[in-house]
Amino acid sequence: MIISRTPFRVSFFGGGTDYAEWYSEHGGAVLTSSIDRYCYISARWLPPFFEHRHRIAWSKIELISNIIDIEHPSVRAVMQHMQVEQGLEVHHSGDLPARSGLGSSSAFTVGLLHAIYALQGRMPGRRLLAEKAIHVERDLMGETVGIQDQIQVAHGGLNMVEIDRGGNWCVEPVSVPRERLRELEAHCLLYFTGISRSASTVAAEQVKAMPENGALLRDMAALVPEAVQVLTGCGPLQEFGRLLDEGWSLKRRLAAGVSTPDIDTLYIRARNAGAVGAKLLGAGGGGFMLLFARPEDQGRLRHALAGVLEVPFHFESEGTRIIYASG
Repeated sequence: MIISRTPFRVSFFGGGTDYAEWYSEHGGAVLTSSIDRYCYISARWLPPFFEHRHRIAWSKIELISNIIDIEHPSVRAVMQHMQVEQGLEVHHSGDLPARSGLGSSSAFTVGLLHAIYALQGRMPGRRLLAEKAIHVERDLMGETVGIQDQIQVAHGGLNMVEIDRGGNWCVEPVSVPRERLRELEAHCLLYFTGISRSASTVAAEQVKAMPENGALLRDMAALVPEAVQVLTGCGPLQEFGRLLDEGWSLKRRLAAGVSTPDIDTLYIRARNAGAVGAKLLGAGGGGFMLLFARPEDQGRLRHALAGVLEVPFHFESEGTRIIYASG
């Protein structure tokens, strides 16, 4: 039995520039951090005593004889890619809902790859796991996705990910003193809008509109080094919140599906109650909203958002891990 634990992530700046349709011409950069909310995958070789060969437990239970018949697209693609020949049992559980803007799909793919590698007695590096997950999601599953999520959940930490026009990428950890990082954490709140959506569907609209959104995406990419400078400097963190708000103002103009009237209303309520900045995480259309507010203003903010689910979190630095291995 193997259990992998892979973190979800919050993306601060540069989202959208990690799509091949953009970085292949312009390059890309994102600022992102993993958080202590996780996707757990348990996997074991299934003994050959059952009518079915594979058992996949997620929001439903699949009892399958042939990999090609597996309904879960990521499980099917990963097992085919890894050339799984033995019977396999896979269980998934997560701290937060899927399709919520926190990189949950990539956390699942990376975690499953990690677990199967471990079952096969192999110890893959984080870069290999990210590269394999990118290949599975984009090439095998045909999803319209960027590459920041797979990279970030595999590596963990607070990172700037830079991508060149050839698709080569590097992870640059942002060196922030512990007290400064805790101060940033104390200014950030995470709220669930109650709306789950397919990131690939929303992203497809953004990719389609990229030719006319060049100026917006360039402005969004320019926020990444500005934000890094704020974090690594010693000035007030309020500027980070202001940049978040600027980034959201740019992002919501990328495509009609990025925001909705309900999300706009939530944003206005948060800003009126003291949030310096706010942004919807992921491709848009729903999921989680990240708010930036001074600790002394958060009581008023929470009162204004009563009835909206807040999810406390901390930043984490470990990335994907095997937390249990037996047999």
